Amino acid sequence: MRHGSIPGAHGRVRPLSLLGDPVLHTRCEDVTDFGPELARLVEDMFATMYAAQGVGLAANQVGEPLRVFVYDCPDDEDVRHLGHVVNPRLVEADGIVLRGPEGCLSLPGLEAGTERHDHAVVEGFTMTGEPITVHGTGFFARCLQHEADHLEGTVYADRVTGWRGRRLTRQVARASWSRGAGPA
Repeated sequence: MRHGSIPGAHGRVRPLSLLGDPVLHTRCEDVTDFGPELARLVEDMFATMYAAQGVGLAANQVGEPLRVFVYDCPDDEDVRHLGHVVNPRLVEADGIVLRGPEGCLSLPGLEAGTERHDHAVVEGFTMTGEPITVHGTGFFARCLQHEADHLEGTVYADRVTGWRGRRLTRQVARASWSRGAGPA
């Protein structure tokens, strides 16, 4: 990204990987090359996230099995958090566990009550290799945990259990985009 430019303004919108694509259930690889290809990927991920009206996007959701995610997400106080993390590690997920509505660009049009901690800390790097620590509370903490899960090969549907999980499985099976793949 050029300094001062709007993230995604120069990116290309990539097709989204949908539930059923094996890339979504595969642990992503660490990024080792912090060069122009990574910068282009991050720019494309922002463009794709904005085009799909999401608040976060992991690289495997655009078919790249790399440990990168982007976000433009408010917290519960409506403070905007905007950025990206390369090789993120979820180092803290604590506080109160809340069940809240959660959706995913890889399961378009669906959401389910999903339990997440209301505080999360992610450590990683910027696309230029600078260390970064991101703290999140409320909805933004949910976003950080959701994106970190993606890079481990987990989608939120994998965390939904009981009647909510059964209902979500039925909704996935009926979805126009579904290949008949329910939560794993």
